[in-house]
Amino acid sequence: MEPIIGMDLGTTNSEVAYIINGTAEVLTDQDTGIVPSCVGLDSEGKIIVGEEARNQAILYPQRTVTSVKRRMGENTGIPLGTETYQPQEISALILKTLKTRAEKVLQQPISKAVITVPAYFNDGQRQATREAGQIAGLEVVRIINEPTAAALAYETTAREKSRVLVYDLGGGTFDVSIVKIENGVVEVQASTGDNHLGGDDFDQKLARHLAEHIESEQNIDIQGNTAAMHRLTRAAETAKIELSSRPYVLIEEDHIAQSNGAPVHLSFELSRLEFEAIIEPDLKRTMDAVSRAIKDAQVLPSAIDRVILVGGSTRIPMVSNLLEEKIGMTPRSEIDPDLCVGLGAALQAGREMGRADAGVLIDITPYTFGTSALYELDGEMTPYKFVPIIKRNTKLPASKSEAFYTLYDNQEKVEIKIYQGENPDARDNIRIGSYMFDLSGTPANSPVILRMDLDINGILKLEAVEKPTGKTIQAVIENAFSRFDENAIAASETRINRLFDPQSENDPTSRAPGLSGPEEAALSPEFAELIKKAESYLDIAPTEDYDEIINLIEDIRDAAGSKRIDEARKMAGELEDILFYLDG
Repeated sequence: MEPIIGMDLGTTNSEVAYIINGTAEVLTDQDTGIVPSCVGLDSEGKIIVGEEARNQAILYPQRTVTSVKRRMGENTGIPLGTETYQPQEISALILKTLKTRAEKVLQQPISKAVITVPAYFNDGQRQATREAGQIAGLEVVRIINEPTAAALAYETTAREKSRVLVYDLGGGTFDVSIVKIENGVVEVQASTGDNHLGGDDFDQKLARHLAEHIESEQNIDIQGNTAAMHRLTRAAETAKIELSSRPYVLIEEDHIAQSNGAPVHLSFELSRLEFEAIIEPDLKRTMDAVSRAIKDAQVLPSAIDRVILVGGSTRIPMVSNLLEEKIGMTPRSEIDPDLCVGLGAALQAGREMGRADAGVLIDITPYTFGTSALYELDGEMTPYKFVPIIKRNTKLPASKSEAFYTLYDNQEKVEIKIYQGENPDARDNIRIGSYMFDLSGTPANSPVILRMDLDINGILKLEAVEKPTGKTIQAVIENAFSRFDENAIAASETRINRLFDPQSENDPTSRAPGLSGPEEAALSPEFAELIKKAESYLDIAPTEDYDEIINLIEDIRDAAGSKRIDEARKMAGELEDILFYLDG
């Protein structure tokens, strides 16, 4: 059986795990198995990943990237040295490092993996994670939620029927899930959270607190000094960790900055109570999410049998205190909070390999998927009413359909827009796709059935059927937010491999000429959706408009690819004007 590894790609730290002699183990290499999620270039311009990159971040922040997980799903370039990379590529460097570690420990090639993501990652962020795996040379056989992976890890230690609250507070993301475990079946009943809340935020708040102390004591503002703030953030992280087991910590940093030619030093005693006061608003937000998850699962706090702590930030004593106050029981953390997600990923990988003793996993979607329709909203008719089809917390895989109706006789077409979110106004949700459906000119109020199928990997398939005629269109949104096509992924994989193996620089086939960053390989949704719509009009456009549409499409692609965004937007406006008149 071909090996499949489990990977926890974290904001702060990452791990790789595998089933060895029937037991999930985090793979180590003369360390604890925890690899800091940091990527950098050393003084010779060579790629470094992990502890070495983390250690240089204070001195050389301009050639070090941290917390890239928070940027997954964004169409943005991240500078590293003289090059610019997409978040997928930076994450791929971390995954490739973990893949190399697994190959070294297991003494065999690795090409498949299960990768975990926060439960509240949206479709774009999940797709970006999958792309990162592909760029790292991995077939991602499954994407699973981090709280689900943690529950799998604990499920091996307790087979009795139970309902578990998984509280996952990591370096950059927060999730809370209600999970039911029975007869080896792990069923997620509700999930909620915040993709921009975690230990990194606590470090930054404490660093600003220290900077404000320096300003009040020494009359110097260092918050604009990047190197100084990096040092304070690192000092804040160390203090946070020490305060988990001590009531006070002395923070001392020499030569933080210069003021009138004299060095600026820091010596500050911080109490646990003072630190907790700084982060209390954030922790109380997580308790609100706990209440929301319990409500979504339609259970009472008394129905919770266990509370599981996941993520390094759960070591903060105030977390356990707040949870015990809310749920009425002491949270459990006998499995290392930093490692249990990776261990759960390995268990799921074992199931994918056909292990008979692996538990069954039932996951849910953390977001609602739907479309927009003409409807009365706040007393007025609007075309932006969001109509949910697959609702949040629905078990996966899911298949749902809904009927919609044409507005007038002989209607020729309808644009089906797909959204992800919870707001009743579709414009306030995330638009993930748009499809033009040519109708057959049926009478008004003729039904069009829209069906959505969402699989266990978050891939959304669509089918629209004109009921009177049976006419059908189908689409798949597996990369609605994707910044890469297959060619770009291959180019990025070559680029990343070249960073690990500089000898391949001499191989002209390993180069991607003219590709300073994969952002040139794909358009942003802002332009991609307009171009897709314009292409759907080509069959009905008069000759004079047809040529103009073709020219504008090519010009927009060229301008956007060359980062002449203002110029691209101007031409996009001209294209929208043409389409408006064709609509009329």
